Amino acid sequence: MSEAGTLANPGTNPRAKPLSAGAAHLPLKHERFWNLPNTITMMRIGVVPALIFIPYALTKTGSALMAWLFIVAASSDLLDGYLARRSNEVTRIGKLLDPLADKLLITTALVMMMAAGRLTGVWAGLMVVVIIGRELAVTGLRGIASTQGHVVGASWQGKLKAVTQNVAVGALLFHHETLGLPAHEIGLTLLAIASALTLWSGYMYFADYFGSSGPNGAQARAQDAEDAA
Repeated sequence: MSEAGTLANPGTNPRAKPLSAGAAHLPLKHERFWNLPNTITMMRIGVVPALIFIPYALTKTGSALMAWLFIVAASSDLLDGYLARRSNEVTRIGKLLDPLADKLLITTALVMMMAAGRLTGVWAGLMVVVIIGRELAVTGLRGIASTQGHVVGASWQGKLKAVTQNVAVGALLFHHETLGLPAHEIGLTLLAIASALTLWSGYMYFADYFGSSGPNGAQARAQDAEDAA
């Protein structure tokens, strides 16, 4: 239920998977918020304040603690998406909160690592700006789409970007040599790859929405996005 590049309107697209039973026909306020998938999403958001203490956890033990906290939180994204589809509890508020939780985790971790001196130099700063800037831009686009009755679905480009980005941040949080591997160097390399994927998947968002076919033209690709989710 993470990143994305396509748009879908389940109410008008016969190929798109529906929301939970009756949810597509209910006002947003009548959807059940505290189901299990949304609860897991909120727990992921609850990890964000803990990441603020990254600058105070620079020892090997502290770094490992922060890294595992991030990894568990980021991995829960797979769980809440699976549970939502399996129990037929996909809601519109969940579709909005889930990517928001991912963005909060990533941006907080990157900003605090810069504050801690773990990410220094022009290139590292540029990668952070690209990643955060793209997240803000896509969040704005998602808001525009939602006001028009469209739901932003997930694409394989977004999925690949999210996985690479999460692994990169996890490695950077370990920082010290871990399992005999240079975690920091591996993290920087993966972050560079994630930055390129960030631009690519971000372009797909805007190309789908503002392309010559318009947002309605993207609906025909919604099922492929849902299958990849």
